[in-house]
Order: sequence, then C-alpha cells, then structure tokens
Amino acid sequence: MIADRASAREAGTLSEDLACAHLRDAGLSLLARNVQCRYGEIDLVMLDGETVVFVEVRYRRGGRFGDGIDSVGASKRERLGKAASVYLSREPRLAQRACRFDVIAVSGSPAQPAFDWRRNAFDAF
Repeated sequence: MIADRASAREAGTLSEDLACAHLRDAGLSLLARNVQCRYGEIDLVMLDGETVVFVEVRYRRGGRFGDGIDSVGASKRERLGKAASVYLSREPRLAQRACRFDVIAVSGSPAQPAFDWRRNAFDAF
C-alpha cells in the first residue's frame, strides 16, 4: 500500500513538472509551486501577462472515473478559492491583479504527455 501511495505521489509530482513546462512553453511564468495553507494546496501559481493564474493539475491513469478536469468538484473549487485568497493576502503586490483558475489534465506517458488545459475553468471570487 505504501508503494502505491509513493508511486501516486511521484506521478503527481511528474504531472506537475510536465504541466509547468507546458504552461511555460505557452508563455506563462511560474510564481510559486505547491502553496500550502489551511485550506489545502495550490499546485501552481503563474502569471499570464498581468493575470495571476492559480492552476490545479490533475492526472488520471484511466478514464474510468472521468477525466482529470471532471474531478475538480464544488468543494475542491471552494477550497482553491480560499487558498488563493490566502496566497494573495501574503503577496500584496499581486492582490490587485486580475486572477483566474485554470485546470490542466495530464495524460499519456512522460515521453509523450497529452494536456487538456482549461483556462478560466471556474470562478471563485
């Protein structure tokens, strides 16, 4: 069981690495990664021009339970919104900028990843 958790954690980290590289290639710049607060974790915080982008990275090995984007339900969106508010309170230089929430689903192999990137996937503010 621990090995399963470890490999799931490794898959999550690899997915974040791949997603971050993909988003950087698309012109976004990384501000922070794995931002922790009492409401949970924000996988990536990036800038798209002047817009602060909070990114949830999802990975699914198979589509049996829906794709990665479908897995971001209402309670997860609420927690991400609260975590984003905490992040912005810690970074006042960013607090007045426009913000959005993106979800990027990663599938495929590390050598040939596939991305389903949903910009402005949901509203939280």
